[in-house]
Amino acid sequence: MHIDVVPNRNSKPAYLLRESYREGGKVKKRTLANLSALPIEQIERIRQILRGEQLAPVDTLFESVGSAHHGHVQAVLSAMKRLGFDALLSSRPCRERDLAVAMVAARILQPHSKLATTRWWHVTTLPEILGVCDATEDDLYDAMDWLLARQERIEKKLAARHLRENGLVLYDLTSSYFEGITCPLAALGHNRDGRKGKLQVNYGLLASPGGCPVSVSVYDGHTGDPTTLLEQVAKVRDAFGIKNLVLVGDRGMISQKQIDQLKDVDGVDWISALKTGGIRELLKSGALQMGLFDEKNLFELTHPDFPGERLIACRNPELARMRAAKRQDLLLATAQELDKVKRMAETGRIAGKDKIGVRVGRVINRYKMAKHIALAIDETHFSYQIRQDQVAAEAALDGIYVIRTSLPKERMSAEDAVRSYKSLSDVERAFRCLKSIDLLVRPIRHRLEDRVRAHIFLCMLSYYVEWHMLEAWRPLLFADEDQKAKATRDPVAPAKRSKAALAKVATQRLDDNTVAHSFRTMVNELSGIVRNTCRRHGAEPSEPTFRMITTPNPKQARALALLDTIRV
Repeated sequence: MHIDVVPNRNSKPAYLLRESYREGGKVKKRTLANLSALPIEQIERIRQILRGEQLAPVDTLFESVGSAHHGHVQAVLSAMKRLGFDALLSSRPCRERDLAVAMVAARILQPHSKLATTRWWHVTTLPEILGVCDATEDDLYDAMDWLLARQERIEKKLAARHLRENGLVLYDLTSSYFEGITCPLAALGHNRDGRKGKLQVNYGLLASPGGCPVSVSVYDGHTGDPTTLLEQVAKVRDAFGIKNLVLVGDRGMISQKQIDQLKDVDGVDWISALKTGGIRELLKSGALQMGLFDEKNLFELTHPDFPGERLIACRNPELARMRAAKRQDLLLATAQELDKVKRMAETGRIAGKDKIGVRVGRVINRYKMAKHIALAIDETHFSYQIRQDQVAAEAALDGIYVIRTSLPKERMSAEDAVRSYKSLSDVERAFRCLKSIDLLVRPIRHRLEDRVRAHIFLCMLSYYVEWHMLEAWRPLLFADEDQKAKATRDPVAPAKRSKAALAKVATQRLDDNTVAHSFRTMVNELSGIVRNTCRRHGAEPSEPTFRMITTPNPKQARALALLDTIRV
């Protein structure tokens, strides 16, 4: 007897149990049973029996006495190995280095507090591979102190890898909120997390083109963005040894005061943007003529108020339409709420100039439309009028932005200057990943200033590893694989993803019809690879055990293989 597989064009094949017999000297077959309804595993077992193999239940041969998630640990440690991450932290092996590597890996895999980390990682192979199974919360805190003491040396190594003379250096600053009030760094400031009344800490990130993090600096929560800029320039020049650089920062970071100071620093050029007031002055003076945008969306100009600078005016029609629509919606919402206040004043539900003013202030502050509305408030009446002239003046600037740079044309074209400024979005992506998507730097619960600095530095190092994993995994993720197109596409037009990337989003599948992943779901997919500790069934506890690791499925195997493409 044997099993025949009969192909079926439109559905799965049929599995038939057959026997051969002779009739009149001819060999014929007869079907004894149709096995197609059985699971393929059972069909294979029947085939083994027919071959004469002796089968026995698996649990009578050996048993699994332990299981730990392994695949995602293998992925992160493989990426770290490609990056020479342990040598990056310290050239000499030591327990503190092993603990720091373990904390970085744990932050990527499953961000927790230090105490929760020492509980969580025992369900994985991470602590055993790195030899930190006995680590306590206090051991991790000591390793954080060790790591912070080495921050300057580590950042020098990162700068040597990723920054170049006369190359771009991206810089931006953000904040994260605290849980608690005792840390010396905690202060009220410009809150970027939407947590009003929360104390916060500020930190600035230096990155190479593409957004690879190189250095992080921590400041107290009320530090203004521009005041941190010259310190970063000094760090790049003096600590990292990069004497000639092009600093890229947003218009709030590289303000006129900072530009005046940078002019006295040899070898430092910059790329930034004009604030709205500066653009308005260019329009008033006639230096910026709207008619020039009829033929192209980008042109250069100069102005005596900006000596030694190139100004690159850009207009994005799609952005103009979006801003006009948003303004109209906000004005409509503001008017509706103000009409309610007006009726309340007319019916006497609220009376008194102060009370009416407070109620009106709530509406105005909610929608940020105060500059477009003229108010008239007395003890018993309230009226308002939309300032159409102010609306029209602001609408004239819709979609217009002006890049300013000290670089001459010989060193960088106008198009590349715009692209370079827009590359700050890579730093914003880093902040999103650090704060909310994967690494969860916030909320910060440490009380000591140095521990806060160490925590943020640890998160930056985690993003350094993740950044390289993201780049390697682009073919598996929803990410756009066509990165070279950024260097040639229209710098002013809205960024558009490639057709292949849009197809991923629309179908949620890759070219091979397997599912597309985010970074987090890809890590979770790999965690399905486990390492089982087994021993002979019924063996004594002292008998040696053996280990078996799950065979990766095709998607897992491809993800692990792609990490081998990481290059320093």
